[in-house]
Formats: sequence, C-alpha cells, structure tokens
Amino acid sequence: MAGLAHYVFFTLHDSSPEAIDALVNDCNHYLDGHDGCTSFLVGRRTPDLLRPVNDQTFHVSLQVTYESREAHDVYQTHPRHLEFIEKNKPTWAQVRVFDSNL
Repeated sequence: MAGLAHYVFFTLHDSSPEAIDALVNDCNHYLDGHDGCTSFLVGRRTPDLLRPVNDQTFHVSLQVTYESREAHDVYQTHPRHLEFIEKNKPTWAQVRVFDSNL
C-alpha cells in the first residue's frame, strides 16, 4: 500500500516570534510520534526567500508522511491530534492542508 503525505500551512492571527514558537512547540508535542508516521517535520517560514513563487502567507509549516492512508486516518481522530486542534484553533487565521498519495 502506498503512503500518504500530509502538509499543513498555518497562518496565525499573532505573527510574533513567541506565537510562532508556541505553535511549533505544540506541533512537536502533540503531533509527532503517532503510529504509522514515517517522517515528521515542522518549521517556520523562511522570511528571506522572496522569489515570486514563494508563498509568504503562512507562518508555520507541518509535513508528515504516513506509511498508509489508514495510518493517516487513525491520526486524524487520535485524542492528541484533537487536543492540538482544540488548543490551537483560536490562534489560526487560516489553515491550508494538502494531502497526496505517495
């Protein structure tokens, strides 16, 4: 079975370094280490990459790959994932999710 890539781009209401750090820390705490996860990366937008093709509208990116669609689906309803959403959703101005089969 093919894997699944899950990319999430967060735009925050508060773009301060402290707010961005808080979201990155919560991503690491709540979203890493789930069963079936084959890679986990979270980071801040690189502000000095200003080519016309660079999207400047997000603050934090999350890139997670799963061994299967089933592993991804379990993650989506896992209590730690749901707690992350509940805690952080008020801080989000926009969230964009891109999922793709690998």
